[in-house]
Amino acid sequence: MNNVLVLKSSISGNNSQTNQLADYAIKKLQGNHIVVRDLAQQPLPYFDTAAAIAVRGEPKTTEEKQLLALSDELIEELKNAQTLIIGAPMYNLNIPTQLKSYFDFIARPRVTFQYTANDPEGLLKGKKAIVLCAFGGLYDEENLVTQYMKSILGFIGITDVQFVYAQGIGLGAEAIEKAQSSAKNKINELIASL
Repeated sequence: MNNVLVLKSSISGNNSQTNQLADYAIKKLQGNHIVVRDLAQQPLPYFDTAAAIAVRGEPKTTEEKQLLALSDELIEELKNAQTLIIGAPMYNLNIPTQLKSYFDFIARPRVTFQYTANDPEGLLKGKKAIVLCAFGGLYDEENLVTQYMKSILGFIGITDVQFVYAQGIGLGAEAIEKAQSSAKNKINELIASL
């Protein structure tokens, strides 16, 4: 049995292309232990000064201690997962704010990464990630969503990252159907290899 963490980040609920793909993947993964965290339905606090002190300094106030406890909870979920499925729709050329807040809370020095004399080293090695992307237009792999997701996951040690793209969804119903079908075929292929 595989421990799977599913992160949804779309603000579009059931109308979201990435949420639909995540739900499809969840059905295909039945029999595994699955934890779903919907970052849009239950948003994390913004990563502000109190949050930075909480996760990178010495939390003193009640608020800072609560933010550290939240970070610990998120990291524990992540550590327990062997496979991550991450919904990462493109909003204004990048990932949703909700997903960025998640990474701000789990990128913790000496916990999920450490600095070395040469480069930062990720500490969450040996995990697989499947990133579900939905784009209104058509983009190559140099787009900001793909590049950011590769970078941030690699930063915490997750380098086995596969991408599933539902592209051109802003081009109408026929394009959406084609994008969903292609993405589901890719999900089938990736889940078969887990």
